[in-house]
Amino acid sequence: MRLNIAVRTVRMVNLRTSYMMRDALCLMHRIQYGIRRTRHNPRCGREGRLRLLAAFSGFTMIELVIVVIIIAIAAMTAIPLITSADSFQIRSAANMIASDLEYAKTISISRGQSFSVVFDKTTETYRIEDQAGAVIAHPVKKGFDYVVDFQNDSRLSKVDIYDVDFDTTSEIKFDYLGSPYNGVDSPMNSGVISLRAGQMTATINIEPVTGFISISD
Repeated sequence: MRLNIAVRTVRMVNLRTSYMMRDALCLMHRIQYGIRRTRHNPRCGREGRLRLLAAFSGFTMIELVIVVIIIAIAAMTAIPLITSADSFQIRSAANMIASDLEYAKTISISRGQSFSVVFDKTTETYRIEDQAGAVIAHPVKKGFDYVVDFQNDSRLSKVDIYDVDFDTTSEIKFDYLGSPYNGVDSPMNSGVISLRAGQMTATINIEPVTGFISISD
């Protein structure tokens, strides 16, 4: 009895192996000659051809699904990356302008004389001048004037100086007390600098009298 069961098991294994071998040979023939030639191959019966077609169809569908998923992931990640670049640059630009305004105010107080920050929307630049109207030297970049150029700075190239308004002038001046004045040497009533980078915006506000500087989106 046990011998019969063992014999049957071996026969089933041999039969299953023969099917697998036939399918493998059919697959090799398919790869070598193409699906239309498999009908002439005695190794590939109708059942084998159907299995082969199903296998190849499934493989093609898997490839297609993978490609679609990759494209979808790339599309979803591209937009945030672009937005992140705009956001990073505009925040960096806003912080830089705020720091430079603070620097001009600080040296006005420490040296007891007025210093100005002059903006040019057309060239996307601004500079710090002394009370004689001369551009001061940059305290960090030795040998360079204190001029910031957004267009020629890759870190800020996406940012536009959209608007500058110091009581309708484009110059803000700090006196020896750090109080802000507009471009016609009158006490400033309103100071706003607007920046844009793509769909992102940022605003630097300078309060009258105190010269307090803040940044808002």
